[in-house]
Amino acid sequence: MSKEQIGRFLARQGILIAFVLFIIGFTLANNRFLAPDNIMGVIRSSAILGVMALGVTFVVISGNLDLSVGSMMSFSAIVVLDLHDAIGPGLAIPAMFAMTLALGAFNGFLVGYLKLNSLIVTLGMLSAIHGLTLTYSGGKNMDIADKEGTWFGVFGQGTILGIPVPILIFALLAAILGTVLAKTPFGRKVYAVGGNGVAATFSGIRRARVVFFCYLMSSLCVATAGLMQASRSLGSQNTVGQGLELEVLAAIILGGASLMGGSGTIFKTVIGVLILGFIQNGLLLVGLQFYVQYVVTWIIIILAVWLDIAAKRGRLLSAIA
Repeated sequence: MSKEQIGRFLARQGILIAFVLFIIGFTLANNRFLAPDNIMGVIRSSAILGVMALGVTFVVISGNLDLSVGSMMSFSAIVVLDLHDAIGPGLAIPAMFAMTLALGAFNGFLVGYLKLNSLIVTLGMLSAIHGLTLTYSGGKNMDIADKEGTWFGVFGQGTILGIPVPILIFALLAAILGTVLAKTPFGRKVYAVGGNGVAATFSGIRRARVVFFCYLMSSLCVATAGLMQASRSLGSQNTVGQGLELEVLAAIILGGASLMGGSGTIFKTVIGVLILGFIQNGLLLVGLQFYVQYVVTWIIIILAVWLDIAAKRGRLLSAIA
């Protein structure tokens, strides 16, 4: 193979090659890494991040970003826990979904209909929703008063046929949203808007509406993740989602979606989530502190973005370099 062919191959498959090398290294360092209970634990712990990433995948493919999902997830968890004791779980859950969808609709209106920059809008919403969460909670964490007498824990702690419910929710949402993105007219419009918004508009696609519903889809998944997070421990800190927006983007980019829009799939996002989860788990098993994950996540984001750009130009380094 020529140097250019090797460069193109590494640009397309570099992340997977690095992941395989990580797996081999972690397995040699700790034989518990590939144990069935550890694998199931990693998938279960990755389910919340994965559910959030499914919705943001629509936003990224449409050519936009959503940096507000971490704060939005904190808001969702705090609200549903607070309303649980006030009006009961049966009413608290739909009320929380309605509030979270309203936040997503506001993002979609600003980016889709007012055509504001998605980075600026969602970065501002990150701070605004964080402030809203702290105001709503009075700066305090939330806990369910009667943890033994509620069925609310089923979403985060339950199992069906031996499979944890969070994994089933993640898998079901991935199957549904994967079908929507790959097999429906709406999914094709998302790709068209992300690939070339001007051309999509001239083709009769209502770009603003597509972007609006992408943000609505993102907030729906965030609300689901917030429900799972609150249900897992029947309590939550008001900053539980802080920093997750970067991990979500890292997982989506690892899955091959382009930050420029127009490419990516739900299946590859699932793979990206699992790659990130197994790498973080492996770092803990080899004895590194949890905060090392933040540095590794940053490195993974830089590497994934570099390989994404390299895949488009067909070489690892630019012609100028």
